Amino acid sequence: MRWINARPGRRGRIVLGAIPFVIVAVAYAAVSAARRAENPNDKLFPPLPEIWRQVVSYAFQEDRRSGAVLLWTDTAESLFRLSLGVGTAAAVALILGIAIGFVPRLRAGLAPFVAALSLVPPLAVLPILFIAFGLGELSKVVLIVIGVAPVMTRDIAQRVAEIPEEQIVKAQTLGASTWQMILRVVLPQILPRLITTVRLCLGPAWLFLIAAEAIAATGGLGYRIFLVRRYLAMDIILPYVAWITILAYCIDLALRRLSRRAFGWAHGDGAGL
Repeated sequence: MRWINARPGRRGRIVLGAIPFVIVAVAYAAVSAARRAENPNDKLFPPLPEIWRQVVSYAFQEDRRSGAVLLWTDTAESLFRLSLGVGTAAAVALILGIAIGFVPRLRAGLAPFVAALSLVPPLAVLPILFIAFGLGELSKVVLIVIGVAPVMTRDIAQRVAEIPEEQIVKAQTLGASTWQMILRVVLPQILPRLITTVRLCLGPAWLFLIAAEAIAATGGLGYRIFLVRRYLAMDIILPYVAWITILAYCIDLALRRLSRRAFGWAHGDGAGL
């Protein structure tokens, strides 16, 4: 039997998916033990028990100074900024993407501008945002919007432009206005793609969030990582990085399931990616 035809069952997928994580954990433990044998004060690869103690401290014990459980407080602040920024970007992308992809005059007027915006390095304008909006929440949210909205808009506009011409002609033949075609022909087909686009832009959105929190914030996951880096506290940094990864995966999984449940007709064999 050819390898391409061998499909693992559910248990096999779980086992195969766990193998890389086990390999990384074993390799890390081996490297940590070797470095500690050479230098007992090594901080680059702290042993797993030390990492676990910090996880317990940050996730289940109140901070002496603030009285808050730091991991959950930081998580709440970061998720608020991320959800507001990505949600705003998705709304902007949906409106502009349909306008650019469906209305020729708006495409001629807006497409070059959006294309130019998508090429601007968002982190390069971060100082401008801090000057214009201050160091509060607004500048961080705007950075996420600027970072992902233009790319999302271009993707949505392209998908709108790819809608079969026959559907548009048939709708016009039946007397549909532009708004009716947008609501009944374009929007239902674009919403599944919007969720996919949001999933693809979550990585850059996290990047912009962490960067903004590292420079100017008093709380958040990025703020905490850059706060403890001066002490070379890898036993705190590594769990925070792992936690961000888990959060990103859970958000992606939730969006994927939402798309499958709401728009099951739009998914083929590759929908599980």
